[in-house]
Amino acid sequence: MNGLVKNPTKYILCTALNYCSKTLNLQLGFQIHAQVIQIGHEENLFINSALVDAYAKCRALTDARKVFCGMKRHDQVSWTSIITGFSQNGQGKEAILFFKEMLGTHIKPNCFTYVSVISACTGLEWAFECGMLLHAHVIKLGYDTNSFIVSSLIDCYSKCGRIEQAALVFNATSERDSVVLNSMISGYSQNLYGKQALKLFVEMRNDHLSPNDHTLTSIMNSCGSLSVLQQGRQLHALVTKVGSGCNVFVSSALIDMYSKCGSIDEARCVFDQAVEKNSVLCTSIISGYAQSGRGSDGLELFNCLVKEEGFKPDHICFTAVLTACNHAGFLDRGIEYFNEMNKVYGLLPERDQYACLVDLYARTGHLKKAQEVMEEMPFAPNTVILSSFLSSCKVYGEVELGRDVAYKLFEMEPDSAVPYITLANIYSGAGLWSEVVKIRKMMKQRRIRKSTGWSWVEIGKEVHFFSVGDVSHLQSQEICVELEKLNLEMREAGYGLEQVKEFEGVDCE
Repeated sequence: MNGLVKNPTKYILCTALNYCSKTLNLQLGFQIHAQVIQIGHEENLFINSALVDAYAKCRALTDARKVFCGMKRHDQVSWTSIITGFSQNGQGKEAILFFKEMLGTHIKPNCFTYVSVISACTGLEWAFECGMLLHAHVIKLGYDTNSFIVSSLIDCYSKCGRIEQAALVFNATSERDSVVLNSMISGYSQNLYGKQALKLFVEMRNDHLSPNDHTLTSIMNSCGSLSVLQQGRQLHALVTKVGSGCNVFVSSALIDMYSKCGSIDEARCVFDQAVEKNSVLCTSIISGYAQSGRGSDGLELFNCLVKEEGFKPDHICFTAVLTACNHAGFLDRGIEYFNEMNKVYGLLPERDQYACLVDLYARTGHLKKAQEVMEEMPFAPNTVILSSFLSSCKVYGEVELGRDVAYKLFEMEPDSAVPYITLANIYSGAGLWSEVVKIRKMMKQRRIRKSTGWSWVEIGKEVHFFSVGDVSHLQSQEICVELEKLNLEMREAGYGLEQVKEFEGVDCE
């Protein structure tokens, strides 16, 4: 910088620092900071605010805090810069503490401040309560019509699992621009309200508003969760039309959508056409093969990428590889891949990879070995690991192991009916009917009910939904007749139904 400008003005210094923020050039930021001190501008409010912003954007939060705390005066820009910096770098608690400190001064937060501090709530234990308080703040100050604040509120409530509250904020908005619509569609998708997400996306297109890449990813996830292949193909055409196919996350969502819709070959086409095959895409296609019952094809692709293209897998990719081994029943290969993580790639297995290894042993009937892995791994087994182990205990009729695990899950998931039902099925399979009665009584006493099962099928351009005991469908009688025919054909073909009694008297509705 000295070689270009001998005595830079304050304007040039601020412009240079803004360049550092945009290009994330921390080293240049240090040099400019030294130049600021050298020429005596270290107390300038605007330059200091730009320094705070540059350091925060470059993730040098210690330096950002040092500059901020050394300032004699602050304004909205400097406060918002420090709050935004901590918020964007996952330090939500620190960002909120700065915001509380700001409220104690004569400087009032602006819209940009509220957007950052609302985003900072996400991920905190008390995120919902914090979001409600900030929501009250923006209503009181009249900022509740600002689309960016509305969008951040919708995002906060959605990530807290309070989709009804997010919908209330959305419905109260008079002007629904693309920012607000994108957030609401993403919220619906995150909370598995795929039907609502698709409906809102259609409204968005009818209003000639353009979706961004994040929206396309979200709506693709909704198509995958609903298994609506035709709508997914239409979205793929839209992705191609608007030129978003080069976005790795959009391509990954396309692969995931096709896989969940049962069209793994179309997913592979998306993968093959991708210009850059990075870890995200490789993980998506391997997971897709595993979900589609073609784990061996996924492993073959993985080996090809590693040996021929020099691909270096990460933890998430190894989770997909081990899942493929699980679905294909490849115990030895799964153990080999697990050991390669550390020996070949220097990756220490994390909880997800241990979960796959436990599941692999358990699925193949090696329950004692699976139990040993759970006891020896450097993590306490979570509900996912224990639930999969319990399911294998049911398959192999392991009463003692199943009982121990089930009672652990009763404590960890007191409101879930799954471990109760699985344990009862283990007891019934072993002919321990008195124990089944005990579990049934326990469920009644604790008021635990099994959630209603749902399924759906796409015929033509219409999606048909069904639930347990539901007779609301117009063709319910015909469907039941066909199911009975299939049942009889199965019996005649020699396929006997499992003699596993359901809970008599337990209300599953």
